[in-house]
Amino acid sequence: MTGFVVPVTLSGQRWVRLEPLSREHIPEIAAVADDGELGRLWFTAAPAPDAVEQWVHNRLAAQNPDQGLTFVVRRLDGTLVGSSSYMSVDAPNRRLEIGNTWYVESARRSGVNSETKLLMLGHAFDRLGCVAVEFRTHFFNFTSRAAVERLGAKLDGVLRSHQLLADGSRRDTVVYSILDIEWPAVRSNLRFRLDRNAFRDG
Repeated sequence: MTGFVVPVTLSGQRWVRLEPLSREHIPEIAAVADDGELGRLWFTAAPAPDAVEQWVHNRLAAQNPDQGLTFVVRRLDGTLVGSSSYMSVDAPNRRLEIGNTWYVESARRSGVNSETKLLMLGHAFDRLGCVAVEFRTHFFNFTSRAAVERLGAKLDGVLRSHQLLADGSRRDTVVYSILDIEWPAVRSNLRFRLDRNAFRDG
């Protein structure tokens, strides 16, 4: 398979391994979908316990080398604890977005998110040659916004009334980015945080 974001497995040293999403992951995702009330957070794209198969179908429909790639996130012991995606791929301009990220409650406040982002950002900048990586989140998803800011991403702006949601509300989308020239400092910060004995993550 050729293209910009071909399927690849990314392995960390302390916390996680990322593998491309497939339909074979449906039973595992369904088994953890109640951990942290994932699908009940109206401002996220996490799978609801009764809609896991549809969630996987939607993510796989957007999975091709010129459009995106979704990973499941496993602890190094093999336990599935979340997912994150490359999205909005713009290969000619060497840009993409990291989004649709969710973790089970038991994986939060650990090193899971930081090592996941270290792996995905490293692959985007060091292997794919990206010049910028974006993060987009709902204005009211303050937890996600804080986590993105802790990565070292800079605020680009807010897209007002950016999307119409299923409940009839309008989503104001907060846009952040990390540039290739900023990546070395962001990488050092992520490694430092992962090395800290008292590390806590969001």
